[in-house]
Amino acid sequence: MTEFALVNARLIDPEQEDETQGGLIVRNGTIAARLRPGDSPPDIPSIDCDGKCLAPGIVDIGVKVGEPGERHKESFKTAGRAAVAGGVTTMVIRPDTTPAIDNPETLEFVMRRAAGVCPARIAPMAALTKSRAGREMVEMGFLMDAGAVAFSDGDTVVQDHKVLSRALTYAASLGALVITHPQDPGLSKGAAVTSGKFATLRGLPAVSPVAERMGLERDLALVEMCGTRYHADQITTARSLPALRRAKDAGLDVTAGVSIHHLTLNEFDVGDYRTFFKVKPPLRSEDDRLAVAGAVAEGTIDVICSMHTPQDEESKRLPFEEAASGAVGLETLLPAAMRLVQNGNLNLPTLWRALSLNPARRLGLENGRLSVGAPADLVLFDPNAPFVLDRFKLNSKSKNTPFDGARMEGKVLRTFVGGAQVFGPGDS
Repeated sequence: MTEFALVNARLIDPEQEDETQGGLIVRNGTIAARLRPGDSPPDIPSIDCDGKCLAPGIVDIGVKVGEPGERHKESFKTAGRAAVAGGVTTMVIRPDTTPAIDNPETLEFVMRRAAGVCPARIAPMAALTKSRAGREMVEMGFLMDAGAVAFSDGDTVVQDHKVLSRALTYAASLGALVITHPQDPGLSKGAAVTSGKFATLRGLPAVSPVAERMGLERDLALVEMCGTRYHADQITTARSLPALRRAKDAGLDVTAGVSIHHLTLNEFDVGDYRTFFKVKPPLRSEDDRLAVAGAVAEGTIDVICSMHTPQDEESKRLPFEEAASGAVGLETLLPAAMRLVQNGNLNLPTLWRALSLNPARRLGLENGRLSVGAPADLVLFDPNAPFVLDRFKLNSKSKNTPFDGARMEGKVLRTFVGGAQVFGPGDS
């Protein structure tokens, strides 16, 4: 349909920071008008939202897709299906592929692979250094021309300060966004969990939360020197928050994100060495989790993401120390995030500010809004629909979710990308 109406909806507007009853008129892929309660839509096809929530589609920064190199873990086809089933309309994909996305040819290959098979939009990041080796920066200008929206070496830390400062300076001259993984690599090397009594009792190699703070302080000092647009991919500890606040108060162009796993799980979920809960950085204490959730509510942390990292069974069915890090999250991001609403940590407009509006703005994208003229990338969901998650029913090729068997609430009913319905009744 080139023109249709969505009526009888509960509109979640992160830009206006409110919830209202009403509807939308979609025309030629964009939002053409908003309907207030009692307004009669024109004589066009209509979808009755039955009072359920209608919000901008999620913009998920940091999605790992296995192409090229690890297609057996995730393809663009399976990642796209998982995304739209989870209300994610834009996947900002990571460059930590095999080979890394560090030149225009590889980036163009990735975009061609995604075209036609991925129902969600794709916004690619490119590597910050060649082969993500931390020795030589990439040709940022050429990669931006090819479509790169940001530059990152993923969870690999550039240890050479001079190499990083040169890359940040060059990025600043181009207005490019640089995303890093704040962590001191020396302290965190070989760690599987966060240090503390629980880690000691389990006999697992651990890393102090100070490692994140040290990595962040280093990055922020260089950002201040170079004047770069900067985003920290994951801030997961209370000890990192003062440095982040100081940087923002000083006027640095700095934002930060956190994964949904660090917002809804803690170190005790590792339990009896459950490797599906092994993520990077490791799950933190409950005090850290609450502090980070509070930072999202106040706006110190800007973005919530899935940090979708597919791993096959062989990578996870190993002793905890040896198992690969990471969890899938495209399809569970929304229902897991609803826990923050149910617990009173966030309201829906604030949650969608972090899931959709802020990441879109940070990347210079037009979506993430319900305003007239914005792309009709939308998700219709029931925030209270209960279900028990079965990992084998996920659309992702890999099934490594920490929420397997968990009771959850929040179900996607329909997803629209550019006004086209890409997920709806009958899809799974």
